[in-house]
Amino acid sequence: MSESDQRQITLSGNTLTKTYHTGAVDVQALRGVGIQLFEGELVVLLGPSGSGKSTLLNILGGLDTPSSGQVYFHELEITAGDESVLTRYRRDHVGFVFQFYNLIPSLTARENVALVTEIAMQPMDPAEALSMVGLGDRLDHFPAQLSGGEQQRVAIARAIAKRPDILLCDEPTGALDSHTGILVLEAIERVNRELGTTTAVITHNTVIGNMADRVLHFGDGQVVDSVNNTSRQPAKELSW
Repeated sequence: MSESDQRQITLSGNTLTKTYHTGAVDVQALRGVGIQLFEGELVVLLGPSGSGKSTLLNILGGLDTPSSGQVYFHELEITAGDESVLTRYRRDHVGFVFQFYNLIPSLTARENVALVTEIAMQPMDPAEALSMVGLGDRLDHFPAQLSGGEQQRVAIARAIAKRPDILLCDEPTGALDSHTGILVLEAIERVNRELGTTTAVITHNTVIGNMADRVLHFGDGQVVDSVNNTSRQPAKELSW
């Protein structure tokens, strides 16, 4: 039994399917996926576009519902609840980071993060969250005054400021060059290490898998392989 297998399961999905109906055509995005994310683990999901990675992350995060199957957060089956259950789950337990930053242009970095802390149960101070991602000296800058990588790190700070149990990142470096992408990955790595946040990262970049505890390979709506890394390569040592 591996070390991760001995840890508590934070999030799991059982035989998840998702079918989208577009006119007369049915598109199967997920075909019976089973997945477990362990407490404090960093998992990278690799696979081509259309392989089901984003669909799975949206279902695990409560942004979408499966056509069949169950999602459990610890002992709570979130797929058995109504929209209010999903809303509480997203608000209290899940942080999201997407490829595009979705910051409010008229608010400073500190104010963008504060939007989340105002509704969280035990939030960080926005300045603390921004310092954790290396932006302690950019608190009062507006998005237009920040680089793409800095804006993405503000988005990470916003996601972690409510101290989520789970951080779900969908192509967080997809719009960035390699140097800037490394800085973003270092921020995600630090959050996972220092806060113990269970973290899943979607990427097309196979090199990023080296920084994970485990790599899940996707193809045609299924997990086709799962690889446990014997050690995690620090994000700062990655190159692509």
